[in-house]
Amino acid sequence: MNADATENLLLQAMGAERASALLPHFEPCDLGLGMPLETPGEPIEYAYFPERGVVSVIVLAREGGEQVEGGLIGREGLTGQTVVLGGDRSPHLTRVQIPGHARRIRADRLREVIERDHDLQSWLLRFAQLMSIQTAHAALAYARLRLEEKLARWLLMCHDRIESDELSLTHEFLSVMLGVRRAGVTVATHTLEGEGLIRARRGRIEIIDRRGLRRVAGAGYGTPETEYERLIGLPMSREDRS
Repeated sequence: MNADATENLLLQAMGAERASALLPHFEPCDLGLGMPLETPGEPIEYAYFPERGVVSVIVLAREGGEQVEGGLIGREGLTGQTVVLGGDRSPHLTRVQIPGHARRIRADRLREVIERDHDLQSWLLRFAQLMSIQTAHAALAYARLRLEEKLARWLLMCHDRIESDELSLTHEFLSVMLGVRRAGVTVATHTLEGEGLIRARRGRIEIIDRRGLRRVAGAGYGTPETEYERLIGLPMSREDRS
C-alpha cells in the first residue's frame, strides 16, 4: 500500500514520505454498523483511518444515560486522537454509524512511530486540532440552532464524508446525534422534506438539494470545513471538491 492508493484524505495529504512510517503497520478492516472503535474508560487498541463510512464520537452523561454526538470522522481523518495527544483512553464512545472500511494501526505501534517521527506527530496533531474545532461548533449548534438547522448541518457533514447522496440513517440514531426525542427528528425531517431538500424513507435519507440545506444550516456549517482545508490542504466540503 502507498499513500496515493488509499482513499483516506489525511494519508493522501501528508504525502508518501510522512506516510511511509505508518504504512507497514496498517491492516485493512471492515467497519460494521454499530461497531465500537473506542469504549469509554477502556484502553484504545487501534487508531482507524477510514476510507469509506462514517464514525461518530458520542459524549455520554455520567448519569441518566443521555448521549449526544461530539463529532464525526470519515475518510478525512482518523480515530484515536487521544493516542496522538499522549493518552491511552477516552471518556467518549466512538462507533461506526455508516458502514465502510478502514486501515488501522495498533495504538501502541502508533505511539512508538510518532515518538520517533515528530514531523508525523505534528501532522496528526493538526487533525486533533480540527476535531476540537468541530466539537466546539457542535456545542454552538446544540445551544443556538433550531432543530431543522441542526439536522441540515449534520446531514451536510455526513454528505461530505461519503460518495453517495443517500445516507443510511434511522430516526433513532438521529435522535441520539441531535440530542432530541425521535418525535422531534420526525418533525425536522418533514420540514426539510417539505422544502424539497431531502427525501426520507425508512432508514434512509436522500440529499436532493444540498445548496438548500446549506441555506437552512446557515452559519452552523462551514467553519470546521474551512479550517480543514487551511490545515490539511484539501477541501472538505463537496462544493469545494467539485
